[in-house]
Amino acid sequence: MADLSKVFEQLGSTLQQAAISSDGAEIQGIITGMLAGGMPVQSEDWLSALADFVNQGEKLPDDVRQQIMNLYQQTKDQLMASDFTLTLCLPDDAAPINDRGMALVKWVQGFLLGFGLHQNDLTGCSEDVKEALEDFAEISRMDEKMSEGEDSEQALFEVMEYVRVSAMLCFNEQGRVASRAATPSKTLH
Repeated sequence: MADLSKVFEQLGSTLQQAAISSDGAEIQGIITGMLAGGMPVQSEDWLSALADFVNQGEKLPDDVRQQIMNLYQQTKDQLMASDFTLTLCLPDDAAPINDRGMALVKWVQGFLLGFGLHQNDLTGCSEDVKEALEDFAEISRMDEKMSEGEDSEQALFEVMEYVRVSAMLCFNEQGRVASRAATPSKTLH
């Protein structure tokens, strides 16, 4: 499994070269939100929906497209694994705390966007998922600067872990069910 902080840097550089004002955190957030919102993992139309948001509907350049498809595959595999291994595509821990915090905010904003594309009726969601989505909405509006220090590092770590676990909760409740429903049964008669 690739180090996602390196994926964040590489994808960010490729996006910047293509004049696309998004980053790996936002893109993985959108992908994760789509999957968690009920998009079947076998879906093939997610890339055009993503291009609509990050590249104004224009086709993504091949190098960007390939890196995003790799990130999608990695994210999907992590969500489908039974060992809760989802890793968020964020800057390296050595990056300034405010860079990591803003990347987390972008990730959450992307998640909410992707989730909303595939889940517009929350009546079937558990209270835990509804609460997580409300918390995500709060996190997505965070814009205060964080001071460097152990307390801020601990607070950021806790929010990152909450986001990670909550995203998996949403996927396990909404996305996994949709993916199972879209998979043809392999029952032999």
